[in-house]
Amino acid sequence: MLEGTFPGLDIRSFIRVLVILLALGTLVAFAIGISGIRESRRLKYYRLRRSRLLAGWRALLISFGLFGVTLLVSRFGEPVAYNYYVISPTPSLTPTPSTTPTITLTPTITLTPSITPTLSETYTPTPTSTPYVPLAVEVNFTGTLTPPPEAVFSPLRFAEGIDLAYNPIDPKTTFTNPVRMMYAIFSYDKMADGIQWTALWYRDGELVYYETKPWDGGTGGFGFSDWNPEPEEWLPGNYQVQIFIGLDLAVSGGFEVVGFPATRTPTVTNTPTITTTLTPTPTLTPTITNTPTVTVTRWPTLTPTPTRTPYPPTATKIPTSTPLPTETPVPTRTFRPTAMP
Repeated sequence: MLEGTFPGLDIRSFIRVLVILLALGTLVAFAIGISGIRESRRLKYYRLRRSRLLAGWRALLISFGLFGVTLLVSRFGEPVAYNYYVISPTPSLTPTPSTTPTITLTPTITLTPSITPTLSETYTPTPTSTPYVPLAVEVNFTGTLTPPPEAVFSPLRFAEGIDLAYNPIDPKTTFTNPVRMMYAIFSYDKMADGIQWTALWYRDGELVYYETKPWDGGTGGFGFSDWNPEPEEWLPGNYQVQIFIGLDLAVSGGFEVVGFPATRTPTVTNTPTITTTLTPTPTLTPTITNTPTVTVTRWPTLTPTPTRTPYPPTATKIPTSTPLPTETPVPTRTFRPTAMP
């Protein structure tokens, strides 16, 4: 038996307990080290990745050291302990007589509740559905659906504007109407071109907008998904944006819109002017009744130019000086031959 520090615990039991504790510490340190190394591979920032990697290797070294101590304690712990602690014989325990009660009191009346309480309202938890790409959106896929396993995305940040470096301008999670174009900005790493990526915009669980196309942003950098509806479509509620790579959810985030949306009263007053201006276009019958172009037949009626025939006909007055040949009375002297009787 050990005297002083551990009364009632022998050396062999103490060594066994110590070996078990050291083995558990070795397993815990080894698991922490492996988890830290794996987690460092998913971080995009160099300092965080390096610090997490060093912490993982440090935990692994501690686990290796504890493993060595465990082997030494299990092999040489008990002989070394016998050199420092004096073994005393353990006294044999003699059973002590136990007094048995002569009378046992048993309850004679057991009260049973006459009224069983019933719950007025029962709560049944609603199952939360896992995010997925709707079939109506999936039919538009043209890229590959297998994302790189090492691809990582940062959390989404929401803003109504971005600068030239894709940094959000005044990012926040609650926006007050009127709201302009909304941006969902993120950073990414270890992506590959040609992978189909999809952005789904939900308002209170209802899909209001989506965009999907093959990835063309390279392996790393900054990206965004934007939505620019009409001002009256920014209804108050909770909005959620889900980014899918292929059919796998990469990242999601949400924001809230409060206040009444803007109305398009000026644009409604402009519609009557459009209808009034459309009436002249059907009444462009003057272009059809441009019959003067058809009645150009007056040009052929320029018969006065051909009626210059008086020049040739009236010129016959010169040959009509026939009075000279009409001197036929000279040949009509047939009176002489008639004297035959």
